[in-house]
Amino acid sequence: MDNAIEVSKLSKKYEGFALDSISFSLPKGAIMGLIGENGAGKSTTINCILELAKYNWGDIKIFGEQTPLSPKRKENIGVVLEHYNLPTNLKPKDLNNIMKGIYENWQEDTFFDYLDKFSLPKKKTIKNFSYGMKVKLSLAVALSHQAKLLILDEVTSGLDPAARDEISEIMLDFIQDEERSVLICSHLTSDLERIADYITYIHQGKVLFSKTRDELTESYVKVQFTQNQFDNFDKERVIGYRSSRYGVDALVVNGNYLNEYVCEKPTIEEIMLYYCKEDKR
Repeated sequence: MDNAIEVSKLSKKYEGFALDSISFSLPKGAIMGLIGENGAGKSTTINCILELAKYNWGDIKIFGEQTPLSPKRKENIGVVLEHYNLPTNLKPKDLNNIMKGIYENWQEDTFFDYLDKFSLPKKKTIKNFSYGMKVKLSLAVALSHQAKLLILDEVTSGLDPAARDEISEIMLDFIQDEERSVLICSHLTSDLERIADYITYIHQGKVLFSKTRDELTESYVKVQFTQNQFDNFDKERVIGYRSSRYGVDALVVNGNYLNEYVCEKPTIEEIMLYYCKEDKR
C-alpha cells in the first residue's frame, strides 16, 4: 500500500459536537499536519485512529489493514499524546525494562541513545521531569520499537522554540527511508511550515481541505484591496476577508487575473484563519 493512513467518511457523534464524514490519506514517507482550532475535532480524529474512541461509522486503514489492528500490527505505531500517559513513579531505566516486555521489537540501545540525545537523566524519577522532558521521554519510547508510523497529538505546544525545532529535525530524519510516516496534530502551524508535506484542516468537525503544503500555499494569495476594488471583485474567488478603515485584506484563489493587485504569499496559519473568519463569502 502507498498510504500509511486512510480515513474515509469517519463520523463520530457527541452531545453538542460531531465529526462529519472526515476523509484524508497520509502517504508513506510523508509528514501530515492535522490543524484546526481547539475543539475542531483533531484529537477526536486521532483517538479514533488509535482505537481510543469508538466511531459511529466510516473506515480507517493503517498500512492497508482495517482497524482494529492486531497487537503485533499496533507495534508499527509510535504515539506521543498531549496528556502524558507513561507511569511517573518510575525512572527511565525502569521504563526500559517494562518496555522490553511489551514490545517485541524494543531496541534498548536506541532508547538509551535518545535519552542521551535529549539529555534526560536515566535515574531520576519521571514525576520530577518538566513537561518538556516528559514529552521527549515519550518520544524516545515511540522511536525505540521500530515504528513505521508516528502519531503526535499537540505535544509541542508547551515546548520552547529550541525543543520544537529539535523534534522537527527528528521527524524529518524519521521519514528519510520513505517507508515511515508522521501524523502531527497541532495548532502551532509555524512548526509545520518547514516539515509538513501535507496539511489537513479540520473546522467544526469537517475537513475544509487536505492538500500538499506546496499546493496549499500556491493555491491562494493574500490581497490588499481598496474598498472600491473589493466591492467590484468576483466574490466567488474570495475565501475570507477582513475589513478595516484602510481597506480590505482578503485570501483569494490564485490566478493571473491578480496582476493589478498588491499580493502576498500567505502562511498556513493565515490560510486557516481566513477560512474560518466570519467575514467570508
